Amino acid sequence: MSDTPEDRQVSDPQVSDSQDPDPQVEETVTPAEVRVRRSPRYFRFMITGAILFAIVALILTFSFPENPTYDRGSVFGFLLAICVTVGVAVGAIVALVLDRVTARRARSVQADRIDVRVPEPGSSPERREGSQPEPGTNDTSTSDTQS
Repeated sequence: MSDTPEDRQVSDPQVSDSQDPDPQVEETVTPAEVRVRRSPRYFRFMITGAILFAIVALILTFSFPENPTYDRGSVFGFLLAICVTVGVAVGAIVALVLDRVTARRARSVQADRIDVRVPEPGSSPERREGSQPEPGTNDTSTSDTQS
């Protein structure tokens, strides 16, 4: 799907930016002060730590001479399990530290909260084409006869 103006559809024309607003639409604007700050994505930091420490495990496996008791694959498996666990923990700690640092730089800004309420009409609502009638009502507008 593209995001061109031709492809965009307005779901409710009463709420859209039109020149003649509906007098029944109730719009409430409430000013509020909010805090804006950046926060790190913890999962990405933990994955990055795991990948970096997996590379460290690979380097450690081949940097020492081979052990006659264990082959390099076994040594790499043990080191990988330990290093990935440590890497996830280090990545999470780094993300927590960055979160605390960015919390100090948070700014307070003024924002407007806009609540738009469209009252439901008291009479029978207009049904959309292809919708089913409500149970207990006789509706002959959608008949199953074919011509």
